[in-house]
Amino acid sequence: MVSDAIERVVVLRHPIERVWAALTTAEGLSRWFGSVAEIDLRPGGRAFFRWNDLDQESAATIVVVDPPHRFAFRWAIEGLPEDDAPRTLVDFTLEPVPDGTRLRLVESGFGQAAGDVARSAHKANSQGWDMELGDLENYLDATA
Repeated sequence: MVSDAIERVVVLRHPIERVWAALTTAEGLSRWFGSVAEIDLRPGGRAFFRWNDLDQESAATIVVVDPPHRFAFRWAIEGLPEDDAPRTLVDFTLEPVPDGTRLRLVESGFGQAAGDVARSAHKANSQGWDMELGDLENYLDATA
C-alpha cells in the first residue's frame, strides 16, 4: 500500500518573507520550481508551472493564501488526465525559527488514485520534491 502523503521539513537560512516570496510569486517560482511559472495568488486562483528540461507542465488551483505562513494548492496526480483527475493537496507551512525559516511541505491525496498510478506518482513526486527543495535552498542562498 502506498502512503497517502509526502512530507518534507527543511530549515532555510533566510527570513520568512524571502521564503514566502520564493513560494508565491511568478518571479520566485520561476527561479527554482521549473522553468516558467505564472500565479494568481488568491484562493481559487490558478497557477501554471512548466519544466522545459522535462517537457512537462502542470496547472494548479490555489486553495490557501495566508501570508507569510501558509500556501496550498491542488494539482492533478501525475499519470491521470488533467481535467477530471483526483488532485493532491500541496501544502507549504512556514514558521520563523532562530536559524531562519522552517518550511514544512506536505503533499497528500495519493490514495485517491488506483494502486499502480498512486505508487508511481508518489515515487515521482517524492523524488521531485527532494530535488525542488534543494533548488529552492540553492536559489535563496545565491540571492542572499
